Amino acid sequence: MRSTGEGQVTAGIKRGGAQALLMPRLEDVLFIAVFLLVVMLGPRLLNLDGDLGRHLTVGQYILQTGRIPTADLFSHTMSGEDLTPHEWLSEVVFASAYRVLGLDGVVLLSAIVLALTFWLTYRAAVRRSGLGLVALGLALLAVSASSLHWLARPHLFTLLLVVAWTDGLEKIARGERIAWWRQPLIMLGWANLHGAFVFGFVIWLAYAAGWAWRMWRTSPGESRPRHGRQLALVVILSLAATLVNPVGIQLWATSVGYVGNAYLVGHTAEYLSPNFHDVSTWPFLLMILISPWIMASARRPLNVRSLLLLLGWTGLGLYSVRHVAVYAVIVAPILAEALAGALPGTMAGEAWMRRESRLQTLAAGFRGGWWPAVCVLAVGVLMTLGVRLTPVPGGNSFSSRVFPVQAMDWAIANPPGDRVFNYFPWGGYLLFRAWPETTVFIDGQTDFYGEALTREYEAVITLAEGWEQVLARYDVDWVIMPPDSRLAVALREDDGWAEAYADATAVVLQRAR
Repeated sequence: MRSTGEGQVTAGIKRGGAQALLMPRLEDVLFIAVFLLVVMLGPRLLNLDGDLGRHLTVGQYILQTGRIPTADLFSHTMSGEDLTPHEWLSEVVFASAYRVLGLDGVVLLSAIVLALTFWLTYRAAVRRSGLGLVALGLALLAVSASSLHWLARPHLFTLLLVVAWTDGLEKIARGERIAWWRQPLIMLGWANLHGAFVFGFVIWLAYAAGWAWRMWRTSPGESRPRHGRQLALVVILSLAATLVNPVGIQLWATSVGYVGNAYLVGHTAEYLSPNFHDVSTWPFLLMILISPWIMASARRPLNVRSLLLLLGWTGLGLYSVRHVAVYAVIVAPILAEALAGALPGTMAGEAWMRRESRLQTLAAGFRGGWWPAVCVLAVGVLMTLGVRLTPVPGGNSFSSRVFPVQAMDWAIANPPGDRVFNYFPWGGYLLFRAWPETTVFIDGQTDFYGEALTREYEAVITLAEGWEQVLARYDVDWVIMPPDSRLAVALREDDGWAEAYADATAVVLQRAR
């Protein structure tokens, strides 16, 4: 029985008064919480990975020239070779944010994309379960699980589009009508934002298999599932949409071909399996552990499409840490739906359902959906005024402990040569600081540089047989590496090289002239 005070509050909110306009919904609270968390983690997003510098450089080039590069302009090792710009639209968006607010703008953009992702994840979980608190708890667990791969990179758009794409397919599977152009339009943007657009078709296969299973299991006289034609139309139009990009069908060859190269995949840290000794992976582990319990407790088994998505993405997450974030946003709504089927019938479950019912009654009149927009605007204004919103000294900047900031200051003032051999994680930063005057030996775009050049790079940094010939073949006249690296130590002892600059992060060595 509700108290008189609670009844008065609920009645006041239902009448749509000022109190209702001030009350944010649960999804709005989640948006604001994720948004502010990402803003505070800005320096981490900028410095855990070396690719952002390249993305900003390519995006700036496109904005300045109006041309999307389809041949390499950024390295001296592969100059002029065919290049697949599979992230060009993301690069333009990131570069535009950088133009407006510098690296603060990059963080602001990343925060908006991630907050939208989990706002949509929560809404999908609520639609499938009808339980706001359950959906909120699983959305927060998904936030925690995915945070290990929060980086200011184009893959953030994949997270957002995975949720939107899956939600559209789920509506089709449930017999709801959606606009025929919705899924192809999502795919059109996705194919130009990030190479992981292929995930959309992997997810579609689960829905197609679910439809086929239902068709096979339908007895004569029973109504057959009618969404097969709509699924077929989605895949045909979406496949066609992927061809609307600067290089056409070559986009598929690049996106799929890289995954098929065992050497490159095995030498890319984010493609390795999660390390469960690292505390950052524990939310992912928790999601895996609770899944069998939730499914076993549910009164009805999961439908085939949900079961395939759960098992498939669990396997992909265990195989590669970069898949964990996608796993989290796909699986959270599935677990919410299964948990909704597990709660009724037990004393604790019935008590929880009553709590959910009271929450729904109370929140039915909330009209404070404008709070997220106000929060984003306020943070943007504070950034414009130069207010530092992160506890990390230096704010949103490239850290001199991670990147060769001072070394590049020196190199720009005292050009050490034309052709550089650079530390792989610093390639993007070198382009950000010194392109077009400086082009790199290699950077994080290993799908472009390929196995042959990556093996040559590895031979040099490990001082494998023939490493000196690699430097000579590419006419390298200066090297920038961590000071304690094997290559830096070897070149310091070589009379043909001289140390030109050194600090705690980087050393610059020049070929003797």
